[in-house]
Amino acid sequence: MESTNQIQGISFTTLAETYGTPAYIYDGQKIVEQVKTLKNAFSSVNLKIKYATKALSNLNVLKLLKNAGTGADAVSIEEVQLCLHAGFLPSEIMYTPNCVSFAEIQEAVALGVMINIDNIPMLEHFGNHYGKNVPICIRLNPHILAGGNAKISVGHIDSKFGISILQIKNILKVVETHHLDVIGLHIHTGSDILDADVFLKGAEILFDAARQFPDLKFLDFGGGFKVAYKPGDIATDIADVGEKVSKAFQEFCAEYGRELELWFEPGKFLVSESGFLLVSANVIKSTPACTFVGVDSGLNHLIRPMMYDAYHAVENVSQHEGPDHVYTVVGYICESDTIASDRKLKEVREGDLLVIKNAGAYGYSMSSNYNSRLRPPEVLILDGKAHLIRERETFEDILKHQVDIGL
Repeated sequence: MESTNQIQGISFTTLAETYGTPAYIYDGQKIVEQVKTLKNAFSSVNLKIKYATKALSNLNVLKLLKNAGTGADAVSIEEVQLCLHAGFLPSEIMYTPNCVSFAEIQEAVALGVMINIDNIPMLEHFGNHYGKNVPICIRLNPHILAGGNAKISVGHIDSKFGISILQIKNILKVVETHHLDVIGLHIHTGSDILDADVFLKGAEILFDAARQFPDLKFLDFGGGFKVAYKPGDIATDIADVGEKVSKAFQEFCAEYGRELELWFEPGKFLVSESGFLLVSANVIKSTPACTFVGVDSGLNHLIRPMMYDAYHAVENVSQHEGPDHVYTVVGYICESDTIASDRKLKEVREGDLLVIKNAGAYGYSMSSNYNSRLRPPEVLILDGKAHLIRERETFEDILKHQVDIGL
């Protein structure tokens, strides 16, 4: 990863001085560029981008993506409400829940968003309640093992997501019995997928299923594009995926008899590289085994390294000269919250500013108040200007919803 000490002309040092540390910083220009890259790769088909809200759900980021021409993918009723609050039309929102109550699905129907159903019991409930009156999408499990980590591989046979492609006859029976209006089919195999052939394999399974549904309007291929995290990392070749999947999609549409919409639900691809977590070095602690840099953040702010063994590049932006030293960067949580192991950094001193890269996706959105620590602020850089888009939490926020019963 090349050294980067600024975003759109604003240095990380200035941002840290203005907003303090820890702080999440997002490059709005990068987000818009990623949307354009995806649109260009699929310019020959009727592409609809449904941003995976769970990756980063700040209202301002949602508005930025809406203005860039995306729709939204929501996995909870709260995400649906956030997307509506950000200005997305109900027709632009795909609601893909998992293991929710039927009451939540009814709420989503009332809000007018596209409903994506991923299990047969819920499909039957839906049929009994709505029949053909509300159009739906059905999420299929293609039984493809793909993804960079077992926890983000969701299309395999043991996954809780989607209805098994082996149960297609059961699906068709429920659809026929209740006269369900199925206008879309959806698959999602996982995250960090490199190879266009994985998408093509999923496409063939989706096309085969689609031939049995005569009234489709779209096919949803999910997401899962990989971004580069470390030096030498290979990212998904979006142009190659776009060319090959578009060609296969066009051929299927010709066979199907009309042009359908092709949907994708990228999350990490759109926002990951835009995000930086600024932290300060609290302590430099040497042991016989290694030298730790303890920073003012941890798994409460960025859980991916602990949960997914994810790699995040770290840079000491306070020191530009001198030799590199090997450090293990750890957090201030009472847990083994290692952010980065055995990394070469310019000599780190107490108070130095470090930047943790590729922190835009599943950083703040998975943060917590573990150890009763406060969540950091979020800052969005647009047109060379920094905008505070979420305030740093205060101790009053920790107390806000607790009820003192007078003990």
